[in-house]
Amino acid sequence: MNYETIPSAEIIEKTVAALKERNFNVLVVNTKEEALEKIKSLVPVGVSVMNGGSTTLQEIGFVDYLKSGNSGWKNLHEDILEEKDPQKQAELRKQSSMAQYFLGSVQAITESGQLLIASATGSQLAPYSFSSDNVICVASTNKIVPTLEDAFIRLKEYAFPLENERMKTVGYPGSVIGKVLIYEREINPARKITIVLVNEKLGY
Repeated sequence: MNYETIPSAEIIEKTVAALKERNFNVLVVNTKEEALEKIKSLVPVGVSVMNGGSTTLQEIGFVDYLKSGNSGWKNLHEDILEEKDPQKQAELRKQSSMAQYFLGSVQAITESGQLLIASATGSQLAPYSFSSDNVICVASTNKIVPTLEDAFIRLKEYAFPLENERMKTVGYPGSVIGKVLIYEREINPARKITIVLVNEKLGY
């Protein structure tokens, strides 16, 4: 299966409808530039923001924009990196799971509207599933697969090997699939989970 191909308009439309039925808010844009502008419009000035590790967020320019200090948001990731005491830094990481807005991506989206999210440590899974009231996932539509079984295959045979190699290039021994979240639906009306689908190959 070619995991880098943008699916047909019919498949995207079907997936969007399925995501909405599972109480996910869905926005579709065509380019990475439009994705970044959409994020800027969704996240109010003054709120606390945290993001999970994501090649997609890097590619759309979100990470650089957050680092620039021009967003008007409280960058919790910056606070963590500035803390040099390991124990205090670990505590800040835990507290960051309560960010008012959490941003990241997913490894796969099924045509029936399920999200598959993998993590080595699990640090980003709590905000996705519970602790942040506003979550924004940015994902290329090439992450859409037919079934949940296909989603796991995509994770293990495509996304993980690429992430494993990326980690080696930045000085780590590699990565692991430590924990996996299957996000079936959102049942808490107080939470807003937004999926920004981009009709352009991004991330993996």
